[in-house]
Amino acid sequence: MIIDYHAHTFPEALAPRALDALSGRSHLLPFVDGTDRMLAESMKKNGIDRSVVLSVATSPAQVTGINDSAARRMEERERLGLIAYGAMHPDYADYHSELKRIKELGFPGIKLHPVYQGADLDDIRLLRIYDRCAELGLAVVLHGGFDIGFPGVKRCSPQMALHALRELKAVRADRAGREDSDAFPEADPAHPGFRFVLAHMGGWLEWEDVLRLAPEMLEAGPVYLDTAFSLGRFRPLTDGYWKESDTAMLSDRLFVRIVRAYGPGRILFGTDSPWSDQGETIRHLRSLSLTPEELRTILEAK
Repeated sequence: MIIDYHAHTFPEALAPRALDALSGRSHLLPFVDGTDRMLAESMKKNGIDRSVVLSVATSPAQVTGINDSAARRMEERERLGLIAYGAMHPDYADYHSELKRIKELGFPGIKLHPVYQGADLDDIRLLRIYDRCAELGLAVVLHGGFDIGFPGVKRCSPQMALHALRELKAVRADRAGREDSDAFPEADPAHPGFRFVLAHMGGWLEWEDVLRLAPEMLEAGPVYLDTAFSLGRFRPLTDGYWKESDTAMLSDRLFVRIVRAYGPGRILFGTDSPWSDQGETIRHLRSLSLTPEELRTILEAK
């Protein structure tokens, strides 16, 4: 089973306006229209069994509305092969209770985007959310590295991710009276629970640091990387903002080195649809100098 671990959709009525705003900020051309229906059609066309739909709350006031809407659409999305994650914001006051509600509603995890949410990845406001997610067995998906729509804004660096994992590990171990190595007990493999997923191969445009810090990251906690919006070239608008030379992302060679540094079992296939094409991303992965076993491990559901 192939799961695209990183995709975005919007309600039908909102999708055109949302994509226009995001496209205007990033100067990117989307591949699909940002609706559940079009994502499901892309999945069917490209042999993808499931897609994880991630939503970002850009203000605390949006959190419960996003989660309520996703809960109402859960059965409909399941029929389309879509799995929604919950939303959270670092300034949401009652994060403790809302995360419990997210768990009870059946969401496997949450998405956070420190750049859009105005907090560094290792900010105490986010650390307390990670801690609660670890307690509840919820996965955390985080934007990693720079964001194409916010040039130069550094809130999600690999160094911040490592610091956050170390702080979380120390707090959890101290609270439980355990050694650091036991801060994250192994979960049931069928229900992996807490995992710390750094999108965009760990840090968009910061991939050398992602590679360099691999041993420390792996020692610090259950870190995973997803492949979303990292391979090949991005597709710009024809407004002249991006030059052709700007569009190259992670090189094939460095991608393979990162896979082997973290191990293919810690790499999650993701596309960032609608900003990358699902089929093109799979074809690019299959063209790399990965072994058949490495490729299978990346593409298979984890």
